[in-house]
Amino acid sequence: MKLIIGDKNYSSWSMRPWVMMKHMGIEFEEVMVLLGEADSKARILEHSPSGKIPCLITDEGQGIWESLAILETLAERYPQHGLWPSDPAARAHARAIACEMHGGFGEVRSQMPMIVRARRPGKGATPAVLAEVARIDAIWSECLARYQGPFLFGSRFGAADAMYAPVVSRFITYAPPLSDAARAYIESVRAVPAVRAWFDDAQAETHRIGYYEDDA
Repeated sequence: MKLIIGDKNYSSWSMRPWVMMKHMGIEFEEVMVLLGEADSKARILEHSPSGKIPCLITDEGQGIWESLAILETLAERYPQHGLWPSDPAARAHARAIACEMHGGFGEVRSQMPMIVRARRPGKGATPAVLAEVARIDAIWSECLARYQGPFLFGSRFGAADAMYAPVVSRFITYAPPLSDAARAYIESVRAVPAVRAWFDDAQAETHRIGYYEDDA
């Protein structure tokens, strides 16, 4: 399989399936398209009809775009890895918060873009952003209390955690106010070897997108 991704420093959507596949030990070819360049859209369209990444190309040649669709496909193909909780109620809960992440938190996305290399404590902390941060904190705290952590649905890093991994990166960069439970969760996620590998690769990248970097 091939996974088409963007820069690891910037591409929050790409991080989700990459981290999950690495964590599961699934072999795949990584194809990176540098974002913010004149030919970026054209290069992405060679693989993804939506013109967006990530995009998973299966062994059969089928393209699957959108990070959540990729995670669902992986869950079907590799049920032994338990990407979603086995309990139906917990599984529905996990899918609900994953979809909330996929379709929401626009203020956090726009005001706190993922820049793994940066440290910008306090930046972007508008009232609207902080309201969304509080909602994310509440989601994490409820899950950690109900399922006993250290991950959102227990002892296993799963699809819901992969969906929130870019938020972990953002919160490391911007350091908004968080509960003790949320801060502990951040430490649990950043300690996952696949997450550490993504962060290490992002730190080593030299490509810059001025739109993000010039706003430091």
